[in-house]
Parts: sequence; structure tokens; C-alpha cells
Amino acid sequence: MDFKKLAADASTVFNRAVQFTEEKFGHAEKTELDAHFENLMQRADTTRINTEKILGATESVLQPNPNARVEDFLYDKLDRKKRERQNNLERLGQFMVDAGNDFGPGTSYGNSLVKCGQTQQRLGQAEKDFVSTSANNFLTPLKNFLEGDMKTIQKERKLLETKRLDLDAAKSRVRKARSQAAQQQPGLIESCFPPVPPLRKSPEREELDHRISVEQAETDLRNAQSEFDRQSEITKLLLEGISSTHAHHLRCLNDFIEAQTTYYAQCQQYMQDLQRQLGSYSTSPNNPQGGLPTDIRPPAYESFPQPSAPPAGNGAPSGARKAKALYDYDAAGSKELSLLADEVITVYSVPGMDPDWMMGERGSQRGMVPVTYLEFVD
Repeated sequence: MDFKKLAADASTVFNRAVQFTEEKFGHAEKTELDAHFENLMQRADTTRINTEKILGATESVLQPNPNARVEDFLYDKLDRKKRERQNNLERLGQFMVDAGNDFGPGTSYGNSLVKCGQTQQRLGQAEKDFVSTSANNFLTPLKNFLEGDMKTIQKERKLLETKRLDLDAAKSRVRKARSQAAQQQPGLIESCFPPVPPLRKSPEREELDHRISVEQAETDLRNAQSEFDRQSEITKLLLEGISSTHAHHLRCLNDFIEAQTTYYAQCQQYMQDLQRQLGSYSTSPNNPQGGLPTDIRPPAYESFPQPSAPPAGNGAPSGARKAKALYDYDAAGSKELSLLADEVITVYSVPGMDPDWMMGERGSQRGMVPVTYLEFVD
């Protein structure tokens, strides 16, 4: 073992500790970095903090289950393939499909459950695609930055702080050596006891020792200054690279927004297709339970008059009004008219009809519609 090197390293660490302690108590001067360098370090810290927050929040959005996030984290650390799991939409879809098959796909309810379940499974697959795309194009670059470039910057900043402590400690030694050399004068050493000649140095020898001490301290200062300047340039170059990191993260953010847009557009399309499929069941002969529940239908339902031909004249009966459907409505029989939400139809009253119902027309189609499903349009 090189004991001289070990002793020199221990002395360096001790000098750093002494310098750091004296700075904390205000007994030593500290080399300050320029304002531009301080701004670069502050921007790096802000980038790191906000990137960590965005990364954590995005992971929570893509995987709300904290246990699943921990499991995925462990698989990543172990460099193993993640376990395939069903998401909530896929699980719901499977339950609906199973229930529809149990009730019978030939029934209205069973058929609807099967269709809904299949749509939920498609939504679940779309969610998986969105999560995978977002993880590859958005989360992975953020993680790589935090675990790569940012760790390198932090490492170099710690090394810069170490070089700064060495520099200030060297400055302190130079000041101390120069002060001792200035105070040294020939014949100053006196004692109440007779001096021991072999142990006493001559004034010339003491002056030479102080000169050597000052020269050695100044050499150490020049070396420390050179090391500090070199490390300062390295750290500055890394900090200035944060600007290119922001530009790269902006591209990743655009990819994330594009993935979100695609995902929500797919979901909307799937739900619109499902809505049209469920609306078509209302005119099917296998849907005897459609329409309003029987307990809220008006009495003498079968006795309501049903016009067999359009009114004479311009095709619009007197008192006819435009009304917008507030909700979807499935006709229970041939005397009723199915409605789609937000569509506008012509409605009018028929003598002898229950006030909770009106006659509606959509082109050549006519039938009774519930008033509670309508909003009259001026």
C-alpha cells in the first residue's frame, strides 16, 4: 500500500472539511461562481424537479394502480419482460360477453351485453396501445434523461464543489504562509530559558524555510485554480446542454398529445358504432321489452287513435310543432316512433290521446312519442 498517497489523500479530505466548516461559520472566504453559471445550475435544478413530477403524474395516469406500477418497476430493474395483464375495460368486457352468452345471444338483453362487451374489449385494447405508445415516446425519454444526463450533471457539479473547496483551502494556506513570512524578523526569538544551540535555527534558515513554504503554497494554489477552471468548463458545457434537452422533450410531448388524440378518437368512434348498433335493436322483432316500462305507460294504450294517412294540404296538421329528442327512445310496438337523441321531428296532439304522449312524424314515419323525451323548438 502507498502510505504516502494515502496520507496525502487524508490530508486533502481534512483540508476540505476544515474549509467547509469555516465557510459555514463565516470564518473563511468562498469563491463565488458568476451569475450566468448560477442561472444555468438553477435551470438544471428546475428541469430535474419538474421532469420528476411530470414523469410521476404521467405514470399515474397511464397506470392508476400503484401496486401494478411497483410491479412494473421491479420488472424493469430486473430487466425482465412485464407480465401481461387485463386492464379494467377488458375485464368488464369479458364479464359482459359471458353474461350475454348466459342470458342467450338471441335475446335482446343478451345480444346487447355481447355487443357492449366486445366494444369494451376494443376500448381496452385501444387503451393498451395508448399506454404502450406513450411509454415509448414520452416516458422513456424522460427516464433516460433523469437516469443519464441529469445524473452526469449532478456528479460533475459535486466534483466542481470539491475543486472549489480545494481552491479556497489553497488560498487560505497562501495567506497564512505569507503572513508568517512577514512576521518573521531576525533576533525575535527569545526565551526565559537558555536556548539549546543544536535545536535553534539561524535567522537565515528560518527565512529560507518560510520562503519555501510560501512558494509551495503558491504552487498548490496554481494547481488548484487550474483544476477548478477545468472542472468549471466541463460542468458549464453539460449545463448548457439543458436547452437541447428541452427541445427533445418538446418533441416527445407532441408525440404524447398525438397518441392521446388518436386514443380518444378511437374511443369516440367505438362508442358511436355501439350506439348505432343498440339503436337498431329497437325495431327488431326480438325486442319485445324495448321502449318505456309498462308501469309508466298511459292507460287505454291500445285505444289511442293512429292516423293512417298524412294530413291533407301541405302535409303538416294544424298545431304541429318542431321538437328535439332529449334522449334515445326505443319504440315498443308499431304504434310508437323511435327517437335518437338531438334529432328534430314534427309533433302534434291528437284528440283523445293521453296528454303525456304526442304524435310524432319523421318523413313518412309516424308514431306516438313520450312528451318527457321532447324539448320544443321555437
